[in-house]
Amino acid sequence: MKAEERWQARFRAPRVTLPTWARQAPQRAVYRGNASGTWEIYAWDRSSGRTRQVTDRPHGTRYGAIDPTGRWIWWFGDTDGDRQGVWSRQPFHGGPDEPLDMPPGHPGGLALAADGTAAVGRSSRDGFEILLARPGDEPVTLYRHHEYAVVADMSLDGSLIAVTHSEHGDALHPAVRVIRANGRVVAELNDGPGRGVTCGRFAPVLGDRRLLVLHERRGRREPLVWDPVTGEQREIWLRVRGEISADWYDDGRALLILHHRRGRTELLRYDLTGGGLTPIASPHGVIEAAAARPDGTVEYAWSSAAHPPVIRSSNGNVVLSPGRTPPPSVPLEDIDVEGPGGRIHALVSRPERGAAPYPTVFLLRDRLADLFGGPGGQDDDSFQPEVAAWVDGGFAVIRVNHRGSAGYGSAWRDAPRGDVGHVELADVAAVRDWAVERGLADPDRLVLAGTGWGGCLTLLALGTQPKSWAAGIAAAPIADHAAAYEEEAECLRAAHRALLGGSPAEVPDRYAAASPITYADMVEAPLLIIAGDDDLRRPARRLDDYVRALAERGATVSVYRHDAEPGTPMVERRVRRMAASIDFAVRSLRARG
Repeated sequence: MKAEERWQARFRAPRVTLPTWARQAPQRAVYRGNASGTWEIYAWDRSSGRTRQVTDRPHGTRYGAIDPTGRWIWWFGDTDGDRQGVWSRQPFHGGPDEPLDMPPGHPGGLALAADGTAAVGRSSRDGFEILLARPGDEPVTLYRHHEYAVVADMSLDGSLIAVTHSEHGDALHPAVRVIRANGRVVAELNDGPGRGVTCGRFAPVLGDRRLLVLHERRGRREPLVWDPVTGEQREIWLRVRGEISADWYDDGRALLILHHRRGRTELLRYDLTGGGLTPIASPHGVIEAAAARPDGTVEYAWSSAAHPPVIRSSNGNVVLSPGRTPPPSVPLEDIDVEGPGGRIHALVSRPERGAAPYPTVFLLRDRLADLFGGPGGQDDDSFQPEVAAWVDGGFAVIRVNHRGSAGYGSAWRDAPRGDVGHVELADVAAVRDWAVERGLADPDRLVLAGTGWGGCLTLLALGTQPKSWAAGIAAAPIADHAAAYEEEAECLRAAHRALLGGSPAEVPDRYAAASPITYADMVEAPLLIIAGDDDLRRPARRLDDYVRALAERGATVSVYRHDAEPGTPMVERRVRRMAASIDFAVRSLRARG
């Protein structure tokens, strides 16, 4: 198979997420898959093996769930891909959709009880709201605030609802509040400035009110079991390095621990009765999600840089196969570089042909999409078709877990606050210098590329480090943080305020310092911007001023707009954007001689 056919086959190979099953009917499950060309919701009857596509929408369906009884599948339907809409439910075996009777908004979590009650979070320009929807009744508002808030979970009996919020004004270090179904506050867990508390799930047992949360009291995320009624807290002390996320075993007597360290994951079982910690065998790589079945086995979504994704079980079986398997890629190499803020961990993928020094692509992650997540907010050893495509094209790929990345402690993650963009790029520059000095990367053939927040960093680097890069590729970037703030969703506004210390009106100098448009007249390298009017989370029209500023000073800038491809499946759009990126990089480097 030719190189181009190989990398395109990786994008086009169908993928599925880890199935989520109904707690009281574990043979009924839902998952997301992209066999249709877009990510949609599927129902899976595990007893018969039958699957059914539940949703079929031009822009795909991002959120889906199944209620504890297995009777209903819930999905969020936005309008034209703008991420605003309402939740609907549909019978498990098919039937008419039943939309919730509430105003459309951006999704802010969904929690379902065994009696059919739903707690729904939404946000709009009016702020953040949480509503309770009982079967047959009009939804009622339980909570409203202008600062970030989402529904985290609801106890299985529907009596308690957990809310993650930032009423104190710091969305990156939230607190947890538990309220009753009548809106009365039961308890609050807030560890104070710089110490976030994020909510997991209530114990999956009727009448059990224990809530699993993650705290940062010792400089990293760790689990804690909390009874919000009595106030009892049990911190889970684990003598492992790295960061932790956790979930319940089905009987509520143990925790499934996901241990994240240096871009890899391992699974462990923690016995709440005796405190024992037992490893669960899994291959070397990254576990994107995991869950314990009622019989005690663990199912998980696994991949590595070299091996495509698969849904496995701890008993060694493949749980769910999406169909054809994409071609493998090359394994990763870990490097550690001394940087201005401490040792930096980075990941290197080398091409199988050619010799160093290689043309090299530095890929920058979309951190804004990770801000409210856990250790997933880092570059890791998972299978990435984009990385593999560059490698097949003869490029080395370097991904830097710079300051601002999760998985290396709270201080590392929070380091860019107040000096956003420049702190991250200082670490990227340190790794770039290391790669050049070691003869890995050709200093005349360095390409910087990123999407979203990574696209913003790409533009910022081209303006602040103009002599360092031969070309830049920015997909759906932010060119002006203040302009983006005016149009983005409320949750992203909350993230911007937390990162920069306020709104554009409050700290205009910080927004200007972090914005690529401030440095547009310094850009020298040719630039490809990939944008589309259907990416309303980062409106493409806000790039116009930046593009004009570059054009006025004679800079080489090309714009690829994917909104010009109506009706094209999302997977095919990714293939075309990848092809455009590789072609641009090759032509730009060739023009340099």
